[in-house]
Formats: sequence, C-alpha cells, structure tokens
Amino acid sequence: MSDHVMDIEEFRAEARRWIEANLERRSAEERLSAGDDKTPEEIAASRVLQHKLFDGGYAGISYPKEYGGRGLTSAHERVWREETLGYVTPDFGGAGYVMFGAIGRSLLAHCTPEFLARHIPKILNGEELWCQFYSEPEAGSDLAGIRTRATRDGDRWILNGAKIWSTGAHHADYAMCLARTDWDVPKHRGLTWFAVSTKAKGVTVRPIVQINGTTGFCEEFLDDVWVTDADVIGEVNQGWTVTQTMLVYERGAGESSGTPHEPRHLAPDLVELARQAGRINDPIARQAIARAHINAYAQFHLGRAIAERVRASDKPEPAIAAYGKLASGTLQAERARLTVEIGGPQALLWAEGDRAAMQPAINYLNGRMTAIAAGTNEMQRNGIGERVLGLPREPSFDSTKPFSEVVRDARTWSGKVN
Repeated sequence: MSDHVMDIEEFRAEARRWIEANLERRSAEERLSAGDDKTPEEIAASRVLQHKLFDGGYAGISYPKEYGGRGLTSAHERVWREETLGYVTPDFGGAGYVMFGAIGRSLLAHCTPEFLARHIPKILNGEELWCQFYSEPEAGSDLAGIRTRATRDGDRWILNGAKIWSTGAHHADYAMCLARTDWDVPKHRGLTWFAVSTKAKGVTVRPIVQINGTTGFCEEFLDDVWVTDADVIGEVNQGWTVTQTMLVYERGAGESSGTPHEPRHLAPDLVELARQAGRINDPIARQAIARAHINAYAQFHLGRAIAERVRASDKPEPAIAAYGKLASGTLQAERARLTVEIGGPQALLWAEGDRAAMQPAINYLNGRMTAIAAGTNEMQRNGIGERVLGLPREPSFDSTKPFSEVVRDARTWSGKVN
C-alpha cells in the first residue's frame, strides 16, 4: 500500500476493490434498523469487523500513521462512507460516533505521544471501546459544574463521584472521565480529564432503561477508583481546554451533522412508508417527504461548511460548532413528526421483532433527545448569540467564585438575587 497522500479518485478505486472483496452487502431493512442499543453479540461482531478494517488500512483513515491510522484527509473519509453505504460495517451505536469523533480527536489533540501509542491503535482496531464519563446528576447543562472529585495521593489519584447519560458505557473498556482536582478556583478551572478503565475496582456501570425499552445510556458510580499520572488527559487543572475541543467534535463539527452521507435520493424510508400507508400520491404526504429531504440536504451541507471552518481554525470554535448542533436538535424532532404524519398508524404499529418497522416510533419517542443531549438548543442559541453575533452575555453569578464557595452557597440559596 502506497504511503503517499492518494488522489481522491485513486483512493475511491482502491477502497471499492477492497470493499467488494472483504465486506458483505446489507439490505435496506438492515440500514433502517441500525440504532444505539446494541447487544453484546453485536458489539463482539463489530469488534472483529473493526479489526478487519484496521488490517486492511481503512480504520482511522484521517488518523496519524504513527498511531495506526492512514494519515489521509476528511475528504477520503467521506469517500469511504459513500462507498460502504450498502455494506455491513462495524456498528457500535452512538458509542462509536462519540469514540471515533469527540473522544479520539480530543485524545489526539491533548495527549502525550506515549499515551496515544498506548491507546489509539487499540481504539482503531476495535480492542478498546471508549465512552464519556462527563454529565452528572447535578451537572447537566452546567458543563463546568462537575462535582466528581479527584484527590492526589502520592503518585496516584483517587476518584469519587457519579456520572450519568454515558452512551454505550456498558460495552466500553475505557472512559474519558472529567473530575475536579482543585475546588478553590472558579469552576472552569480546576478540572482534569482522566482515562478510567470501566473494569477498574470501584467502578459500577448501570444501564438506564429508556421509554422505548432500550439501554443506550448508563449511569456510573466511582468509589475510590485509582488512576495514575499516566492516565491524565491533557494537563492537570486545564480540563476545560480539553472540553472545548471535545464539544466542537461532539456537536458535529468534525463530520457533517445529521447524516454522514449526502442525501442524494428522496428520503427512501419516507417514500416506502408512504407507499405502505397508501399515500404515495397524496399531495400532503408528498410535500412532507420533500420537506424532510430538503432539511436533510441543507443540514448535510451546513455540517460540511462548519467542518471546513473548524479545520481551517487554529483553535476550537465551540460557538461555530453550535450551529450544527442546533440544526440537529431542531430538525431531528421535525423529521420524526413528519414521519408520523406521513405514516399515520402504519408508523406506530409493527410486527413483533420487526426492528425496521418500529424505527419511526422509536425516532418519534427520541425526537427531542438531540435538543437536550450534548447541550440544549437554548445553550446553542446563547453561545451563537454571545460569541458569534456579539450580543450581551447573560448574567453569571458563579463564574468568578471559587467552586467550593459556589457549592456551599447553593445549600442555603433562597432564590432571591441581592
């Protein structure tokens, strides 16, 4: 395999040959049934397939060569996604999106070469699955309000606290865990990220059963969990810098937001649903299908423009990435509603075990999820207004106080502002 940066079409031809020789084709029903909730057997099969991609040179296409990647560009990755659209590829659910995007990119940006050499090749070959230990029961939208404590004890750190809404944590081997290492400085300082083994003594991972019966998210408890300086991600007390990088990728700036593929065909799932419901010639249903397609097309190209802007910047721009996240949080709910309007009862009833047929109902139940996860729509609007449009900032009463005082004052706060 050549080491030079390949021409896009040269790469496409090479990838197409490898794909046809090594991957299985999948049906439209299999594509529609893809979701975040994976069985242990599905995860195990994806690990094997991920290792196959790694051996073939198609895992981490834009990751550095020295850590097992291909050293190519995001354009080459887009070609790979286009060529594999009709084939079975590794699917780790939502955890895979977070791991290869926000987590992997944040590690590359902030970790030492020794750390990267230890973990990145294993991430790319499927040996290590990673998740985030980030949000907490008392720190959701207030991303800097973390209370999980990391206490220095000689040459190690001892972690205690609780995390929640961690995607795929019950399948993960490691977590990026944010903890507070200094309580006597303002909340955005004194934070540190650690690599934590989910199998470490003192780590408890509990899946959360959602409204649709799936368990894509988990809650975690850390009781006297030991880590070392070798497990520190970035610099001690500089965790907010790492967080800024993570937010850029978590909000979709590293990839096109919404779908990773340009919507070139008219919403095939909605067309099929309209056909099943006997509404293929209904002008109202046809207009809804067209609206969904236009939204998807616009969202894809918005995501691509944001990604190009971020790649051209010398530092992370979370406020720019917020445009993509806001688009996802707004349009995902609209598409879920349009789907139900098109299908009617057909969208809400299915034969037992028919995962493809149940997807419209699941999407409707989860329609507001993206408007909340990884920062609410309201937070995205605030960030855009204040940091891009230059509007006055909302008042803040705790951003300059030592976090220990913030926690103390919260216990006796009456709700009145002096």
